[in-house]
Amino acid sequence: MIPAARAASGTAERIPRGVWALGFTSLLMDLSSELIHALLPIFLVVTLGAGPAVLGLLEGVAEATASFAKLVSGALSDRFGRRKPLALLGYGVAALTKPLFPLAAGVGTVFLARFLDRVGKGIRGAPRDALVADITPPALRASAYGLRQALDTVGAFLGPLAAIALMAAFADDIRTVLWFAVIPAGLCVLVLWLGVEEPEASRPPTRPRPWLGLARADLAALGSAFWWIVAVAVLLSLARFSEAFLVLRAQDVGMALGLVPLVMVVMSLIYSLVAWPAGKMGDRMDRRRLLLLGILVLVPADLLLAVADGPATALLGVAVWGLHMGLSQGLLATLVADSAPVERRGTAFGAFHLTTGLATLAASLLAGGLWQLFGAASTFFAGAVLALASALSLLLAPRRVSA
Repeated sequence: MIPAARAASGTAERIPRGVWALGFTSLLMDLSSELIHALLPIFLVVTLGAGPAVLGLLEGVAEATASFAKLVSGALSDRFGRRKPLALLGYGVAALTKPLFPLAAGVGTVFLARFLDRVGKGIRGAPRDALVADITPPALRASAYGLRQALDTVGAFLGPLAAIALMAAFADDIRTVLWFAVIPAGLCVLVLWLGVEEPEASRPPTRPRPWLGLARADLAALGSAFWWIVAVAVLLSLARFSEAFLVLRAQDVGMALGLVPLVMVVMSLIYSLVAWPAGKMGDRMDRRRLLLLGILVLVPADLLLAVADGPATALLGVAVWGLHMGLSQGLLATLVADSAPVERRGTAFGAFHLTTGLATLAASLLAGGLWQLFGAASTFFAGAVLALASALSLLLAPRRVSA
């Protein structure tokens, strides 16, 4: 059950300034990344001539790469007791990759750019997520993760909106539009540098570790409650392949090329509106029940996308997908922070992201293969079945997972 202390108000005024700065850092980077991501499936398939299977391989490898980097950077942040320098490095690497996308003349360059971009994401992810817990009182933890996720997702729908406007302004010249992603990527590094102060009190004492900062004992010491959360999240990741397939589905059912970024606008808008209220609910009630609801919402989203015969039905499915994301993502991060020892919090987030990233790789490869062999509907029907399996695993998990 949720401790009584969590019933205290999780108002915006009480959330630390550093959480807001981390949120706006995420907003700016997501604006940049999603401007690119909203157009990248079409850029690959239409401009560069790649197929859905190549798209699945690209997205899966990219996300798995980020997940491996998160494990190492999270462990290093525990070893040195510092999160912010690694977060700055990760955002900086990602910012430097943005010009490679409009310069790409073939699929290989896109693979390189996406790979390096996800390395940057991996370096920053676990230290940033651990830093949120370091600077936030436990009674406001779900609210803080919900707020950061909400601001992150504001950038995720501003990016596609910018893509739509710029595609109209530049007559569907994708390469020119992709250059605009460079500006917010640079600004986000500045916001993190100036706006986040890492508290000395949150830094655990360092102790001898291997050069990567990770030992087998660290993973074992994370405990069974943490690994149950990971197991549920892995099944959910298998059910939830890359959102690039949402974009491709909209184009597949007849959405005009210039309006395809609207898919990410709709998904991210719903996501951002739901994430912070869901986080505040998570500070007041059983987080396990909220997570179960969030997982089950993915099923009708997949079914709508599977049967879609036009843009309107596809967008409705995308909106329900966004509801699922808002209900589940911040809550999963909160449960990781709740279950992990403070001195291994970075390692816990790294291990969480690694395992779910490998599942995302498998899911994206499966989605691309099913699409190419049996058609788009099979991809989304498979996602619905896997979502039900994830919900069942949560019901079977020990009750202490929600503590």
